[in-house]
Amino acid sequence: MDDPSDIDNYPNARDLKMLDLIYSTRSVSKAAEFLGQTQPTVSSWLKRIRDQVGDPLFVRTSDGMCPTPRAEVVVRKARDILDALHQITAAPASFDAFTSTRTFRLCLPDASQITLLPCLLQYIRSCAPQVQLEAPPVDEQTVHMLESGEADLAFGGFVPTMEAGFYEQTLFEQDFVCMASTSHPRIRNTLSLDDFQRELHIAVGYGSAYKVIDSELKRQKIERRVMVTLQGVLGVAKIVACTDMITTLPGQIAAALASAGSVQLFSCPFPMPSIVVKQYWHSRFHRDPGNQWLRATCAQQSRASLDPANPWLRVK
Repeated sequence: MDDPSDIDNYPNARDLKMLDLIYSTRSVSKAAEFLGQTQPTVSSWLKRIRDQVGDPLFVRTSDGMCPTPRAEVVVRKARDILDALHQITAAPASFDAFTSTRTFRLCLPDASQITLLPCLLQYIRSCAPQVQLEAPPVDEQTVHMLESGEADLAFGGFVPTMEAGFYEQTLFEQDFVCMASTSHPRIRNTLSLDDFQRELHIAVGYGSAYKVIDSELKRQKIERRVMVTLQGVLGVAKIVACTDMITTLPGQIAAALASAGSVQLFSCPFPMPSIVVKQYWHSRFHRDPGNQWLRATCAQQSRASLDPANPWLRVK
């Protein structure tokens, strides 16, 4: 070679395939036939490589074109390179949910433990019995986890701001609703704005959805007398049922909590923005077959988990 450091002087993939074919067939003409080239063309390619490496590579014998010791080394390396090129250019392996043992990490708000997860896990158990799920919370680390691959997907109505490089899919929309005990001494069939401002409240202080409530109350100059602040929603219905306090929640989780009875739901007595629930993933994993399966499964099961009779939910 003129300059061993100049990669342009080295054989390309076509040349490596030619060397492999000559080695396998012991024939330049047969190699040419496999390559769809004429015998003189392949002979010309072989001569150029011989000149580059300073070795005949193949010599004519009674058994055909036999490789030199240098050719044995070159062809072994050529096959390694061709195999690597095939792995690089080949389509990614398909994802077989039924046999996969992959562990997926799905960032979820705590409300999804009783809305999405039961339906999702039942479905995965039937079609992907060896797949495992981890469900870290949606928080300030979610964006980094999706970027790095520590998490596969994030789900919710208020996920931290995603910068460029993220995909999102809208799943459904829900409204905020108010919850009160069915035995509440003052609230019966309706909830007025005066009722809202008069009664004591349970505020849920965890998650961005509940920051929206405080922001809107301040913007509209509506008073809310908060007696207790919780860091999660799972116990709020029990407290509401046993007291005369009320609370404000997203419509899906409110309906799920109310299904046990003893509480009643009302539309908010003042305008509130709706919550658009989405799933998010990073562009690095957009074409990953496993991630594609998880996204499709979560979209399907999140919509399947919606109660069509719930007036505060709308499928998008």
